[in-house]
Amino acid sequence: MQMDYSKTQRQRALVQLIRTEPITSQDELADKLAGKGFAVTQATVSRDLEQIGAVKVRRGGRLSYAIPEHAHDSASPRLETVLQQWVRSIDIAMNMVVLKTPPGSAHLIGVALDQSEIPATVGTICGDDTIFVACRSVAEAGELAKTLRTRASLA
Repeated sequence: MQMDYSKTQRQRALVQLIRTEPITSQDELADKLAGKGFAVTQATVSRDLEQIGAVKVRRGGRLSYAIPEHAHDSASPRLETVLQQWVRSIDIAMNMVVLKTPPGSAHLIGVALDQSEIPATVGTICGDDTIFVACRSVAEAGELAKTLRTRASLA
């Protein structure tokens, strides 16, 4: 029997699954959610993972999803939290700020940066362990790097 659940209920179930089981793929998450009565597609799972701040981390040699502490905080405290938990270094390259993270963690910081809508940023590009933040000028990149270092407790 298929039940009609809200997005909030589905995302809560998703968080609970990720926190209690090692889940390695979006298809696996979709199957487990279906077992709980949620009719979802892989695209829905992908959007939900981004919205809840899920990130893939290496555990025991395997990549699986994780939810950092305070992932549901508002954007500004969330940004500070993910910066402190995941950022290893912050550097400047002309009008770009370059953040280094553990493998599989860059996307989490990129989403938090995008959601924070910092005026100096034009956009972000995330790899596996590196985030490039484009700024409008070299001066803005310097100021942003300084601010991010302070918020990440790297200053």
